[in-house]
Amino acid sequence: MQIIQTKQQYICYTPELLTETPEMAFSSVFWQQQNKIIGSAQGRGTTWFVQGEKLAMALRHYRRGGLFGKLVADSYLFSGWDKTRSVAEFSLLNHLIAHQVNVPKPVAARAVRLGWFRYQADILVEKIANSRDLVGILGQEILSQQAWFDVGAMIKRMHDAGVCHTDLNCHNILLDEHKTVWIIDFDKCYRLEGAEWQAKNLARLHRSFIKEQGKRGILFNEDNWQWLLQGYQG
Repeated sequence: MQIIQTKQQYICYTPELLTETPEMAFSSVFWQQQNKIIGSAQGRGTTWFVQGEKLAMALRHYRRGGLFGKLVADSYLFSGWDKTRSVAEFSLLNHLIAHQVNVPKPVAARAVRLGWFRYQADILVEKIANSRDLVGILGQEILSQQAWFDVGAMIKRMHDAGVCHTDLNCHNILLDEHKTVWIIDFDKCYRLEGAEWQAKNLARLHRSFIKEQGKRGILFNEDNWQWLLQGYQG
């Protein structure tokens, strides 16, 4: 990892993955001028998918959700570079990779101070090739028992690494073309000791399956959930 730091800006990046100028890489206009935008997705804002020299990446600007997000859309209280949303997520992804959890490789993170007390943030992470989230898959097909085992086993590996995914849901779990399980979107996630929180984390995921079953009619039943738990328990 390399760091570029001034009084107003902090960038950390992985030079093996980013050969473009780091200061430019967080601008969607830069990628558009290079004709390297390969897609986009809408959430709290637009996530841009861009093709770098080394790999395809997802570029995300951090935005708030909820009612408060309507008042203060994309700035946060500054309390140190290492505590900014982007740098924290960059660090957490590296921690998970070190524990053999399948997550996107962190490419670069930036935080920019706005005066004394606030900052804005952006992150570039690997785009998982040829993958779909579980909601998209289960809207069209039934998953095998082995696939459910694998989902549970990957969540267990994440928990064993001491990471609580605060937004663990079926949109944030992907399967690629080889049926490999990936977990994404680690903004606001953090490390925890002990194990008492893990059951609540799993319960959150279960609620998301039930919600999407009612909302979109995904192909999910309680046998599937038990297979996931069996994979989790090993």
